[in-house]
Amino acid sequence: MINVNSEIKPLKKVLVHRPGNELLNLTPDSLQRLLFDDIPYLKIAQEEHDEFVTIMKDNGIEVVYLEDLMAEVLELNPNIREKFLRQYIYEADIKTPKFRDVVYDFLNGFKDNKELVLKTMEGININELTAMERDISHSLIDLITEESKFLADPMPNLVFTRDPFASIGNGISLNRMYAVTRCRETIYADYIFKYHPDYKNTVKYYNRDLPYHIEGGDILVLNENTLAIGISQRTQAESIETLASNLFKNDTSKVNTILAFKIPECRAFMHLDTVFTQIDHDKFTFHPGIMETLEVYEITPRLETVEKEDINVRKIEDSLENILEKYLGKDIKLIPCGAGDQIISEREQWNDASNTLCIAPGVVIVYDRNNITNTLLRREGIKVLEMHGSELSRGRGGPRCMSMPLIRED
Repeated sequence: MINVNSEIKPLKKVLVHRPGNELLNLTPDSLQRLLFDDIPYLKIAQEEHDEFVTIMKDNGIEVVYLEDLMAEVLELNPNIREKFLRQYIYEADIKTPKFRDVVYDFLNGFKDNKELVLKTMEGININELTAMERDISHSLIDLITEESKFLADPMPNLVFTRDPFASIGNGISLNRMYAVTRCRETIYADYIFKYHPDYKNTVKYYNRDLPYHIEGGDILVLNENTLAIGISQRTQAESIETLASNLFKNDTSKVNTILAFKIPECRAFMHLDTVFTQIDHDKFTFHPGIMETLEVYEITPRLETVEKEDINVRKIEDSLENILEKYLGKDIKLIPCGAGDQIISEREQWNDASNTLCIAPGVVIVYDRNNITNTLLRREGIKVLEMHGSELSRGRGGPRCMSMPLIRED
């Protein structure tokens, strides 16, 4: 069951992934390709993530793990496990048939399905296959392959469960990711929403095989009728139009307005939720650095189809406060990251000060390192629950990035 019609209503159930050995397989040479800025210390990253989960559980939130749901899917039927292994190997883009066969045998040797799932997330180094009985070193490709080569790359970004899919009302957007290295992440959600008994009947408003990329960090559910979606480094305008059309024409959706926020396309502002999140009925936190270039577009259904177009798009010429007040029907206060100081806001935004997870109106989980922003939030009446993030923040994602709400109260 999915039920998410708000960014701020009490969070009841959430999906996370505890960082695992995939972080151990990051190297300086692979950081750029795998979208990390540094190599986190796994032990501390896990402690920080466990603290994050404890805070949520202490506040009455049910926490489920991506790896557990996927393992439950594989337990359902041996045919599903077989299909998953073949698809995983195909999407890992392993070139030679010989290696594909060996990797299949290697993975199929894991009898515990959770261990298998974690191994697929961790990545597969060619050295791990040399201990197998099959001789795999008799071709030119084999002989020149570096011993450190990964046949299947690790997936360190899985800790950011916000991105592969997004909960919208009672359905989801199963996303096509921006970077090649992250496209494989959505395979787990694909199987969960096809086969898991709790989620297999969930409607999909977008699917991972569509041509345009979109990520969950750009999708904010302002209310049951209105979404905010970032046009960003990782979400294309074409995907927003496709999602809008699918939402408007599907009887299960109550969404009738999408506000498309065009933000700068850069690493620091990779998603809308890295610069803008809702923290109470009438309060948002934002990064001042987006204001000079921010453009907002309204997307609504076209009542009469003209030349196969089923949506209306218009640019909104107004301040961000006025736009939000119009669509939310109340006075809005914008709270600047870093208290508006340029240097502080740039530093704290880089460490996800604007990437808050709201677990109830006026109650947010944040990294403790962003002390200026956190102090300001408290002055504005927000209950601030701090967690450590010295290692987790190295992946450029905060508490919102690391959580996918499955159920919020209406």
